[in-house]
Amino acid sequence: MISCLIVDDEPYARQELADLLLQAGDLEIVGQCSNALEAMQAISKHKPDLLFLDIQMPRISGMELIAMLNPEEMPRVVFVTAYDEFAVRAFDNHAFDYLLKPLDEKRLKQTLEKVRRDLRPRALDVLLPQYLEHLPCFSANRLKIIAVKDVEYVFSDLGGIHVATAKEKVHTELTLKVLEEKTPLLRCHRQYLVAPSAIAEIEVLEAGAEVTTHSGAKVPVSRRFLKPLKQAFGFQ
Repeated sequence: MISCLIVDDEPYARQELADLLLQAGDLEIVGQCSNALEAMQAISKHKPDLLFLDIQMPRISGMELIAMLNPEEMPRVVFVTAYDEFAVRAFDNHAFDYLLKPLDEKRLKQTLEKVRRDLRPRALDVLLPQYLEHLPCFSANRLKIIAVKDVEYVFSDLGGIHVATAKEKVHTELTLKVLEEKTPLLRCHRQYLVAPSAIAEIEVLEAGAEVTTHSGAKVPVSRRFLKPLKQAFGFQ
């Protein structure tokens, strides 16, 4: 079952969404909250897989709530709002998806299928060879096979796991842990892996470092992973 939490200051909106979600058959609603403070407590308690979050709420908005959460423990966030002008900002805040009120059942089903697909691959890890040369990826409805040698870096956010090459960014159902163990990619941040062959320079900063790839992309390096990254290239 996929656990989900509904956060909306409008009780009728919460109930409408709950009724639609219960029809899916594989979702468990672990709570309904009317404001961000209730939501923070519920997220900490239930650790839901999925969060349906209204943007405009009294005192603390949905956007502000997301900024308060621990990125490593954050559920997949689907913003639900009556205002489409928030869409770009929502995805800048790593929204998993964005739904407009009044809810369209077909669009909601698409979101749920996207969630299922994102949660499904964990069982695929045992089917992978010991060392990967290609990564199964996707972009919208296109299935893509990306050669590991072409990968510059990989990162995770609320939208899932993203694979970046010099030419494009796509998504994969593989976890960062699997990619770290079965490819040459090196951990440089809790949410980033980088390919040694893609590194053009490492700029040391006060709070860690920043990698620049050969294509000009910037990749953060946390202080914890800076030393082993430097040692991989013979630096002390």
